[in-house]
Amino acid sequence: MSKKAIRHKIQMSVVVKRTNTFAVRPLTDDDEQVLRDLLDASAALWNEINYQRLMRYNDEDGFDGDVWEADTGALEGKYKGVLGASTAQTVRRANTEAWRSFFRLKKKFHDESNNSVTEHPELPGFRGNEDDGRVLKGVVRKDAYTVEWGDRSRLEMVVGKELRDKHSSPKSRLRLEVVGDPNWPDYEDQGRLELWYDETDCTFRASQPVTVSEETRDAPLADHKAALDIGANNLVACTTTTGEQYLYEGRELFQRFRETTREISRLQSKLREGRYSSERIRRLYRKRTRRRDHAQEALCRDLLERLHAEGVDTVYIGGLTDVLKTHWSVETNAKTHNFWAFKQFTERLVCTAEEYGISVEVRSEAWTSQECPQCGGTDQTIRHQDTLTCPCGFEGHADLTASETFLRRHQNSESSDWRTRHDVSRQRQTEKAVRPMARPVRFEWDSHEWLESPRSHRPKGQRTDPSTVHCDRNVASGKS
Repeated sequence: MSKKAIRHKIQMSVVVKRTNTFAVRPLTDDDEQVLRDLLDASAALWNEINYQRLMRYNDEDGFDGDVWEADTGALEGKYKGVLGASTAQTVRRANTEAWRSFFRLKKKFHDESNNSVTEHPELPGFRGNEDDGRVLKGVVRKDAYTVEWGDRSRLEMVVGKELRDKHSSPKSRLRLEVVGDPNWPDYEDQGRLELWYDETDCTFRASQPVTVSEETRDAPLADHKAALDIGANNLVACTTTTGEQYLYEGRELFQRFRETTREISRLQSKLREGRYSSERIRRLYRKRTRRRDHAQEALCRDLLERLHAEGVDTVYIGGLTDVLKTHWSVETNAKTHNFWAFKQFTERLVCTAEEYGISVEVRSEAWTSQECPQCGGTDQTIRHQDTLTCPCGFEGHADLTASETFLRRHQNSESSDWRTRHDVSRQRQTEKAVRPMARPVRFEWDSHEWLESPRSHRPKGQRTDPSTVHCDRNVASGKS
């Protein structure tokens, strides 16, 4: 092996991928309009490329290859006056990556020997339309922008010649103010920048993939693990090997979602024959989606900040099939599948986790919601609302118990495999075990952020009969 190859191999072994996510603010009203025009043109180009490829996919019964025959070069030329040639090319490449990912997942789905994909993947989607309001989202090539961090952090990026004289920035680059501090300010290299407009809080945001060295990254403090139980009434129940438990409640959030859905249905019933929507209905759909997405984003960030501070480097999450099998009722499936948008939440969790250096692994959580952590039985356990009981005497919070069982199952599995391979001592295994659970911390959504509930140290499942009222009872585990 040559010295150059050896040096490259060493460099690759000490760098990791991370993401800086931050808000950006136009300096003037003209700058904001330029940014909006830029993102709108980027979304429009994506849609036109996607439409051309979708037509070819449908015409040829989804044959992999014909989608690449779309005349994307002509479409790039149509928009490069606004976007710039490099950005127009980057939009086309991003769409190409989305289609290639779709075909890879489709191949795995049809492979009977591969169980990693259990549902048919969705085709690359569109970003709204001009009449109903397009999703303002775009990408910028890695060498077409710069970010300067400091007391007055700023982002500069290339725009097309049609926009060069419409903003206050010097030369041909649009300058934006960066709000907040980066998680990874000292990076070796930067990737393609993603920009979008967050309609929930009326803010422009950016995502910057970066490569950082092992020596400078803000690594987790330890190798602790966490497991999440995605539920219907309680959106997320989390247990960590440090002994912490978190519960994010979702009843009020789902109630607002359902009220908006009912209003949409009422308005649809009053439409004239032949009409299927109206501007008011479309606004309600957008409002409902924005509320959900805002709560998801805030939950992911709040939870992962806490896990990172505890030294968690891996989060286990159940697969979608396991979730829907567990929550079998029609109403619960509506909560878990439609309202909570499990796939979208998982993708958002993975993206946010990358910022903190935390990996997310999808594992089977079958039967964790029915298994008694005290005796291991599943046949005679009974779940009533938030409480799980067992004839052996166990009583605890159902979702927190499920997340704890989920975590212990995969911790024990990994420890067993590792012990078999390396013959480690029992003391080492004890150190990696899940610690005794502390009282769970509960969170409620106030439409802006997740706040600790006044009932945080007194979960709903806790009883007040005279035999337990003075005990420091752990409701999740059933231990006193």
